[in-house]
Amino acid sequence: MSVAPAAPAVRMPIPRVPRRRERLKDIPVDGHKRVLLASPRGYCAGVDRAVIAVEKALERFGAPVYVRKQIVHNIHVVTELEGKGAIFVEEVDEVPAGAHVVFSAHGVSPAVVNAASDRGLQAIDATCPLVTKVHREAVRFARDDFEILLIGHEGHEEVEGTAGEAPDHVTIVNSPDDADRIEVKDPSKVVWLSQTTLSVDETMETVRRLRARFPELQDPPSDDICYATQNRQVAIKKVAKDADLVIVVGSANSSNSVRLVEVALEYGAKAAYRVDYADEIEQAWFDGVTTVGVTSGASVPEVLVSEVLADLATAGYLDVEEVRTAEEDLIFSLPKELRQDAAGKRDDRALGGRGGRS
Repeated sequence: MSVAPAAPAVRMPIPRVPRRRERLKDIPVDGHKRVLLASPRGYCAGVDRAVIAVEKALERFGAPVYVRKQIVHNIHVVTELEGKGAIFVEEVDEVPAGAHVVFSAHGVSPAVVNAASDRGLQAIDATCPLVTKVHREAVRFARDDFEILLIGHEGHEEVEGTAGEAPDHVTIVNSPDDADRIEVKDPSKVVWLSQTTLSVDETMETVRRLRARFPELQDPPSDDICYATQNRQVAIKKVAKDADLVIVVGSANSSNSVRLVEVALEYGAKAAYRVDYADEIEQAWFDGVTTVGVTSGASVPEVLVSEVLADLATAGYLDVEEVRTAEEDLIFSLPKELRQDAAGKRDDRALGGRGGRS
């Protein structure tokens, strides 16, 4: 089989290095300064599994290991893995024939899998198992000739991967307003699925409006919204009602992080901002603020939250109260290619999940 040479690499933008700025100042306010720290927050089992998968691939096969798209949507994680030898590319045709390539946690379509195979790439699938579940649902409903209304953001990698499982049967519904405009061929054979990282409330509103138009709309066999997305939204709802300011740690392309800002504002926070790093926090946000809520998206390592808390401490927010709404102990096995070491023995880090890395 002849394999076309790799296309000229179009490397993903290199994440910025945090800028240096003066520490936050401890400016007096009326009342006791405190931090409400949402829990659960940060890494979920699927993200942990994906990040470990890249690290283990580098250990097992050596650098470079290629990764299609960002392994997870966090610029700090991507930067750290680049430093260890990972090369992030947009598409598999940028990967040299025969090289190792990791598919991101957001999943890929069958077309991408086939393209990697055609190039003779050694593919390692780090798709979150909860996303894989949605893929399987799409395949099953398409096989039964259902029209699938996929609630999600068009252009998001997860949505592209799910839609690619059954392109002739999927219609993407971007928002509740989109639900009022969707047309279907047979209202008696319609089912909804969703992107796993959406706002729970917005998704349910979209479903409500779809069902008002299509009363026979079927539900997926189980909730598609990721447990971690739901848990983080529930926690920030509880924090937001008492917060003058909420700080969400997470990247701009992280759907679940962006949703946390929206949920915080909807549930009572007087102000809410998303930051990648503590150095992005602005002094002006703290005028008259006594209570600061802090959380992080599901692809955010805890070290970034610790840096935010340290910065807040310099501003006098020393009293940190954890607001816990759920316990998480889900663990996923690593991709099969990485469950053994080079000698064929079971690797000690064959699992990824909150139990292993908080």
